Amino acid sequence: MIPPESSRLVTRLGGLPPTFTSAQARQAALSSRDLSVLLAGGDVDELSRGVYRRADAPESAHLDLLAVCARVPHAVVCGESALALHELIDDIPRAVHIAVARGARRPSISFPPVVVSQYSARTFGLNVERYEAAPGETIPVYDPARSVVDAMRHRHRIGETLALAALGRYLRRVGSAGVADLQRIAGELNAMSIIRPAVEAVIA
Repeated sequence: MIPPESSRLVTRLGGLPPTFTSAQARQAALSSRDLSVLLAGGDVDELSRGVYRRADAPESAHLDLLAVCARVPHAVVCGESALALHELIDDIPRAVHIAVARGARRPSISFPPVVVSQYSARTFGLNVERYEAAPGETIPVYDPARSVVDAMRHRHRIGETLALAALGRYLRRVGSAGVADLQRIAGELNAMSIIRPAVEAVIA
């Protein structure tokens, strides 16, 4: 027979999303002590400091991304993490790459490993889409075209080989129709001088 206290906690837990924060838990009347009981009982797992996932939640290969986006809701997945999500590179990033708007609070997260970039507030929201990281759970990420342009802009940091590989794969996938998207985004980001010759070299 399930103890009444445990039954009460599990019932309250059922009202929370699959991935939730300690703040959301408090709103559901679950204290830090309650969370400790649920952790000990295997009803939840702690993904990152203050971020939890229900044990009955669907499996996901993107728990690190879910954890970081829960901790930093004003961030957007970018860089190598975005390229990997869009299957534009084969590499598995060693850290979660996120962008925040310049002037916004810069997060400090020890686990999972995180790389934080600061993007211009003017173009921070350019070409952001939602990616389903788990059934019913989405995270903000730059779309494939923006991710490729950013890769070329930051090629000296992430590696020119990786950036060009992502560009080539993107163009093979979408064809010449994708060139206009790249040029439009590059124009917004003042990166046309980088994108135009790179695209010409890849499609030559």
